[in-house]
Amino acid sequence: MKDFFKMMFASMSGCLLTLLVFFIIIFGVFFGLLSKSGGVEIKDKSVLVLELNKPIVERSSDNPFSKFDIASMSAESSVGLNTILRTIKFAASDDRISGILLDLSNIDAGYATTRAIRNQLATFKASGKFVYAYADTYSQKAYYLATIADKVYMNPEGSVDFKGIYMETMFFKKALEKLEVNIQVVRHGKFKSAVEPYLYEKMSDENRQQLQTFADGIWQQVVQEIAASRKTDTAHLNMAADSLYGIHARTALSAKLVDKLLYKDELDKELLAKTVETGDIPYISLSDYYQGVKEDMLKAAENRIAVIYAFGEITNGKKEYGVISGRHMAKTIREAAEDENIKAIVLRINSPGGDALASDMIWREVYMANKKKPVIVSMGDYAASGGYYIACAARRIFAEPTTLTGSIGVFGVIPNLQPLMNNKLGISFDHVKTNAHSDFISTTHAMSDFDQKKLQATIEDIYSTFIKHVADGRKMKVAEVDSIGQGRIWCGTDALKLGLVDQMGGINEAIEFAAKAAKVDDYNVVDLPMQKDFFSEIMEDLNAETKTEKLIQNELGEFASLYEAWKNISTVTGYQARLPYFVIIH
Repeated sequence: MKDFFKMMFASMSGCLLTLLVFFIIIFGVFFGLLSKSGGVEIKDKSVLVLELNKPIVERSSDNPFSKFDIASMSAESSVGLNTILRTIKFAASDDRISGILLDLSNIDAGYATTRAIRNQLATFKASGKFVYAYADTYSQKAYYLATIADKVYMNPEGSVDFKGIYMETMFFKKALEKLEVNIQVVRHGKFKSAVEPYLYEKMSDENRQQLQTFADGIWQQVVQEIAASRKTDTAHLNMAADSLYGIHARTALSAKLVDKLLYKDELDKELLAKTVETGDIPYISLSDYYQGVKEDMLKAAENRIAVIYAFGEITNGKKEYGVISGRHMAKTIREAAEDENIKAIVLRINSPGGDALASDMIWREVYMANKKKPVIVSMGDYAASGGYYIACAARRIFAEPTTLTGSIGVFGVIPNLQPLMNNKLGISFDHVKTNAHSDFISTTHAMSDFDQKKLQATIEDIYSTFIKHVADGRKMKVAEVDSIGQGRIWCGTDALKLGLVDQMGGINEAIEFAAKAAKVDDYNVVDLPMQKDFFSEIMEDLNAETKTEKLIQNELGEFASLYEAWKNISTVTGYQARLPYFVIIH
């Protein structure tokens, strides 16, 4: 009888789960049909509204189900940089669009991503249409973007968080000591600070130097661009930042950080005069406008430029959205190289690096593909360590001035858990072995001198291969690469001076260069890798680990990074070519 009830309840649970999945599939199909129905009306003299209040990822998902989170049973959304840039570009030539309203408060993106949008808005303005910006309060990145507008407006009780760049890192040395976990590190590169959170309680002198240089580079670029847009000088802007003039609306206005203090209804009157003059302003959101025009964006062209998106950490694991899987990314590049309709490849990289072996697998395919057709790299917010490794074989490399790049170095981390197990948990270990070093690389005892030397030799070998690839790809001497390597990070402007990149520019410039290199005029842009169908994503979202992570994110909010940090420590395997785990840029 007990077994009967067990089977009955198991069957009921299975039926309920099946019904849930069936409901979700039907919902997804229905939602997808609605989104593709083309029922969006775009009125004359419409104002395109860019709120940008969701995380900006490199690439939008075409899956209608991707906006629904099983864990919280609520709709989530993010917007792709590719969608934002292409939509703004199309709107510039659409006679139905009279201008753009930037309805900003905060931007969940890096400075390089923000700059790419800013540059696209500058091109939009060049078409003769207006761009206005409005916010109740501006974060620093939001303000940086807003300053490209013809007019920057703010709520009379608002503020501008304009104060300069602040960077911080997280250290775990004392926490690990309390747990009696001994971290054993091998690395090459005096600037390879990814291991510092395990070893120190504060930044090393070398790490402080490189982070200060990087922060200064970002800030210099930001204030220069704001100064040019606001018709002021960098000295005035630095004084405004040092004095926190933006913290009060009146002082922000007097310092000319904003043009006018308005309530939202007063803004509507200003826009009314710029558009229909009477009646209601025909506002249209970015997502609605994109749905209405996305079919019109496609050219009738046989030639293709493939934009391959490589964003997230580099791993040798399964294919996931927002993670660069070595073997899957290598396969995508190889297939694009073999496709005769694809005339050139743009590899869009936004990655802090990761697994060294996976990076080498991808590098090889970039190297081989570049022999068949132009491979151009476009760097986003990050293209560092493994992220730079996969870029260095390209024919030309584009970066934004604020792109974090370089970090040419390698490290390995092996925790010794024996004290934790023995002293905290009362667990001991014993062993037998057949050979002298059968226990090489174990987490249950300390490394021997022999182990340390072997690991260091492996790290040195990987590093030598890394700098040799860079030297070959960049036509530099190995010693020259080593001198600017050592794990040191650089901003895009410094990387250009050092020869690590060829040109300042975003993904649009990279695509245009790729087309010229391939000698094609009419072409379509195809985004790769191919995205999963929504059913596959449903099943992934039902995965317990995915649900747990999303629930933790929802509950912990800004402190979720602590959980993510600890998770990274416990799951890293293999030799790493990557940035410090935790660099938070404000």
